[in-house]
Amino acid sequence: MIRYADDFVILCESREEAEATLEEVRQWTGKAGLTRHPEKTRIVDAREGGGFEFLGWHFERGLRWPREKSQKKFKESIRAKTARNNGKSMEAIIVEINRTVRGWGNYFQGGVAYVPKKLQGWMRMRLRSILRRRNKRKGRGRGRDHYRYQNAWFAERGLINLKDITHRLAESPAT
Repeated sequence: MIRYADDFVILCESREEAEATLEEVRQWTGKAGLTRHPEKTRIVDAREGGGFEFLGWHFERGLRWPREKSQKKFKESIRAKTARNNGKSMEAIIVEINRTVRGWGNYFQGGVAYVPKKLQGWMRMRLRSILRRRNKRKGRGRGRDHYRYQNAWFAERGLINLKDITHRLAESPAT
């Protein structure tokens, strides 16, 4: 059993074991005067498509990644700090972004690699859009902007790589 506050997931070997365990949980919560959320209380085979979500993660087919809602909240936070008319220096914007990147990345360590890679590209696009606006050009930071402001250019100014944070533990040797 994995639990956090009043949420928990019970892992079982078979559907029969899961059904028996669910019945035990129903009896236990009923005696304690507790109610279960009808949509959240269910049996799921996480080896199949669909999976389940728990504490901001989506678990499916032996993999895990930040659920869509978690990714949207991350983007909203970054979007608020990267308005195209932001008057702060690029370095100051990057310092603000890094706080969010570090916190989010530390929580979501060890998930699939494509999510942080996708979000990292999206963040750089937001920053390139600011630079376009400052150079009196319209639109989003795409195409040739990747050559004008390469990924290394942002790294030199201190932008943390989200993928490096989220996969730091997975790649570090056991101590």
